[in-house]
Amino acid sequence: MKPKYALPIFLVTLILTSLACTIFVGGPDTSDLAPIPVSVSEADGLREQIKKAFEDGVTTGIVTFTISEPQITSVLAQRLQSDPSLQQDEKKPLIFDPQVYLRDGQMKIYGKTQQGIFTANIGILINVGVDENGKPKIEIASADFGPFPVPEGIKEAITRMIEEAYTGSLGPVATGLRIESIAIADGLMTISGRVR
Repeated sequence: MKPKYALPIFLVTLILTSLACTIFVGGPDTSDLAPIPVSVSEADGLREQIKKAFEDGVTTGIVTFTISEPQITSVLAQRLQSDPSLQQDEKKPLIFDPQVYLRDGQMKIYGKTQQGIFTANIGILINVGVDENGKPKIEIASADFGPFPVPEGIKEAITRMIEEAYTGSLGPVATGLRIESIAIADGLMTISGRVR
């Protein structure tokens, strides 16, 4: 009789062990959103695109460039991996598998977070505008960490991270641009401004 029960007990033990690794506990539903690929070439392409826009703007004084969802998602993923203030531990950032959607006038960031053995989807809605100094004005409209409480200081950390990702994408030319408008729609963010 022992060999007859050995396989079912082994399978049940294996299933329970795999469940104990991580348990999904909910959060915003992103099943209707197409996944956005993350790549180094998209992030590098954005930097090159911005550099060219500035080179072209030297003669006209006007700079306009458009950022796509794969570009901003790739830059954000790099930033999350490299910013120690956004790390839970040595293994995972506070937010992982980020996806940035540029829709309906807002930047919508989705991803995952993990606390212990529990994993949840997160959603952060961000309003992006221009302040009186011609710099990006980033305001978090809402943050949803599923059943987890929103981590203390996360709004400030994400705002700082997005600002740093923005200036990192622009590089040294960021100080020479006075933004006049930022438009977000249909998967694109178009930034227009003048060279100072």
